[in-house]
Amino acid sequence: MAIREITIKGGKGAFSIFKKSSSKENYDFSGILALRQLLSNEKARILHVIKTQKPQSIYELAKKLERGFKSVNDDVKLLERFGFIELIEEKTKNRTRHRPAIVVDTITINVKV
Repeated sequence: MAIREITIKGGKGAFSIFKKSSSKENYDFSGILALRQLLSNEKARILHVIKTQKPQSIYELAKKLERGFKSVNDDVKLLERFGFIELIEEKTKNRTRHRPAIVVDTITINVKV
């Protein structure tokens, strides 16, 4: 497991947000709204269900959350892009499915004023 670190810096009357991961990747966020969207309650629910119920596909995850597939898929792709989860490709019969898996166990947010 890894730790994801997000730093919020104040300057010129606005916040700039930078995310650092343990793998030395850096992501710039356009502002505090981007952080809020990334760490929304729905995404927290997704992370919790993946961790505790271990769904075998994004479709199964959507069913467990009682949400539409497209919305859950969009949220999962965002969480994957920022390194919170990983999609593991698995072949079943004639289909390929993507099993979501948690790859972080800690998210640290630092606010520098």
